[in-house]
Amino acid sequence: MEKKVGVYICTDCGIGEALNVEQLQNVANEYKPAVCKVHSFLCSQEGVQEIKNDIQNEGINTLVIAACSMRVNHDVFNFDPMKYVTERVNLREHVVWTQPPNDEKTQLLAEDYLRMGIIRAQKAEPPEPKTAELEKTILVVGGGIAGLSAALEVVKAGYKAVIVEKAPELGGWMRKMYKTLPSKPPYAEPEKSNIEEKIKAVMEHPDIKVYTNSIVVSIEGEPGMFDVTVCSNEAVKMPEIKKPKAEGEEAEAEGEGEEGKAEAKQEEASEEAGPTRYPLPECSAPETFRVGAIVFAIGWKPYDASKLEDLGYGKFKNVVTNVELEEMASNGGIKRPSDGKAVKNAVFIQCAGQRDENHLPYCSSVCCLTSLKQAKYIREANRDAGAFIIYKDMRTPGLYENFYKTMQDDEGVFLLKGELLGMEEAEDGTIKVKVENKLLNRTDVINADLVVLATGMVTNMVPEDREPNKLTPEFIGDIVTKQTDSGPVEELVPVPIALHLKYRQGPEMPHLKYGFPDSHFICFPYETRRTGIYAAGATRHPMDAAQAEMDGAGAALKAIQCIELTSEGKAVHPRAGDMTFPEFYLANCTQCRRCTVECPFGVLDEDEKGTPQEHPYRCRRCGTCMGACPQRIISFKDYSVDMISSMLKEIQVPDDQDFPYIIGFICENDAYPALDMAGINKIQFPPNFRFIRLRCLGGMNLVWIADALSKGVDGVILIGCKFGDDYQCHFIKGSQMANERLGKVQETLDRLMLEADRVELQQLAINEYYRLPEILNQFLEKVKEIGPNPYKGF
Repeated sequence: MEKKVGVYICTDCGIGEALNVEQLQNVANEYKPAVCKVHSFLCSQEGVQEIKNDIQNEGINTLVIAACSMRVNHDVFNFDPMKYVTERVNLREHVVWTQPPNDEKTQLLAEDYLRMGIIRAQKAEPPEPKTAELEKTILVVGGGIAGLSAALEVVKAGYKAVIVEKAPELGGWMRKMYKTLPSKPPYAEPEKSNIEEKIKAVMEHPDIKVYTNSIVVSIEGEPGMFDVTVCSNEAVKMPEIKKPKAEGEEAEAEGEGEEGKAEAKQEEASEEAGPTRYPLPECSAPETFRVGAIVFAIGWKPYDASKLEDLGYGKFKNVVTNVELEEMASNGGIKRPSDGKAVKNAVFIQCAGQRDENHLPYCSSVCCLTSLKQAKYIREANRDAGAFIIYKDMRTPGLYENFYKTMQDDEGVFLLKGELLGMEEAEDGTIKVKVENKLLNRTDVINADLVVLATGMVTNMVPEDREPNKLTPEFIGDIVTKQTDSGPVEELVPVPIALHLKYRQGPEMPHLKYGFPDSHFICFPYETRRTGIYAAGATRHPMDAAQAEMDGAGAALKAIQCIELTSEGKAVHPRAGDMTFPEFYLANCTQCRRCTVECPFGVLDEDEKGTPQEHPYRCRRCGTCMGACPQRIISFKDYSVDMISSMLKEIQVPDDQDFPYIIGFICENDAYPALDMAGINKIQFPPNFRFIRLRCLGGMNLVWIADALSKGVDGVILIGCKFGDDYQCHFIKGSQMANERLGKVQETLDRLMLEADRVELQQLAINEYYRLPEILNQFLEKVKEIGPNPYKGF
């Protein structure tokens, strides 16, 4: 559009007292805006009305508001993004509240921010959202308590649902439960499950289609346009998953001979063109339909107790798991497996194979409550029976504490904090359990008729032949050696499990650890790394039935939100409402595959040549692809490599050799608000830094470092979210990828003959604003020791 720029400078909140506002106007007028005005209270009704008058009378369509942070008053300065570009220049939190007033360096800082803000606004365009009539049916994969809850919530909201369950009937583990944990005040007594009511409601609802004894054999497309193929178990042919041969391995007997070798050569050649993939299931009678979003609720399975022989399972006749005990209670009562006699003394061993690096390194969170519930079964069956619970830590969160207290008051329930020392089986099947009692500092011996192992919960994301503590990182699969033009390289080949996605990055969800689908657990618990697919229930982490029921409802609401926002061309999260989309100038694409590989959300597929294929509704607008592209062919209407490079050209690097001038690239999700909070708390830091916000540090393009250093900037600091197992990046891997890219920045620095220490990355959580002075001062001192950039002044 033809730009008519209006610059509006607020003098409230101490801005007018700390800065030379007239000089700021002079700086703004260098860019020949149509309007440049100063207002004493810009966020007031009068101030906003003045902007609206200029829009109406002067035709202003590009607004530069130099005032407070973009994170406040966003409802006040809310001008139609389809018509107007609005750029917020943060003079309050990032300048006058963190710098001394009426200081020359403070003034220069404000002027640089104003210059960059005007350029950013000039380079931005209103978005062109991609809207369409999308399918609004929601697929629910899994018919357990979470899946049933999700489907019922979907139809309550006026949408349609399809459930696909691989078992012959709905209900999952809940149908095997004798009782469930308390869900009503006073939270003291276990309850009968309501699963049959839910199944009946689902089966009778006209807007819910149910496929039992079936699996999903493929999903392709994007939110609003997922094409799903379902197949009955009888009609599906599951592929044999064999780890691809490493380089040098001979063909199997079946493929030996010249023909087999030729096929192997052909496979090897095709691998060079793209990622290696295991085959997906085949179906002789497929059924295909379209859905808008997916709830992923495939449930859990108990940890394989046969691996716990040291706890007596499979070795002693009367050692069972908590799942097996539940089935006993449901099928006629709890008896000793060895002789069918009633149980007089039962010992529950908590954390059986859990919190153990050799088995399940995590706590399944529900097992303590399950053992308390099952101890009640023992006591109800025989008031003279004793139930002994040997625990490491008793975990009964929230209102379940009431149930814990109820069981503590039962004279036949004995809670013993200790460690198992050993077990011996007598001829009659009784088991002598020896325990180190941590509370009384003694050794106790219990003669048990039955020993119950509280085995943990494993997500069904983990295939039967895999160990949760030995999974490949990011995707569950196999590491294979692949021949490329550059020589042999190792490649991760993901295995198909449940969704069978036809995505370039693999057929299933990325996992963080132990098979649980990866998501930003704190901020976006339901979101997986596949837009439009929402995990629910014990698939995503161990939880009890009540939690799973609520979880299914939450995932259903997120799926509905995704469909509705997508139909308007808007991002769902974390940049909710963003209507820009990545634009690709494919004429200059070199098929390097960096964008298709590095996207954390699997947005891009690729053709046989490696050219990216867009699926815009999968996109979360982080800009990671833009940062990855060495050709700079990817941009957004309001965010591009050229925009940031142009901003860098406008900064005024002083010739002063004793004043290190530093550029900071910061993520808008943690680092930017941390700077705001530093300002709010009046925390002072050096005036040497000019911060440029990025959507995500994953969008950091190395060309900006070259631009900054060749301009004479003395140092570049990147500040992003924390990465690693406990990452806080809203876009999952942004800071991590920026850090990996910095490993390649040495080539740029060598070309400029500059020191590597001039560039640094720091991780910062949103609540660690107090660390900013230390981080910035330490980097400033490092740059001072290196000395001025030799390009300064050129």
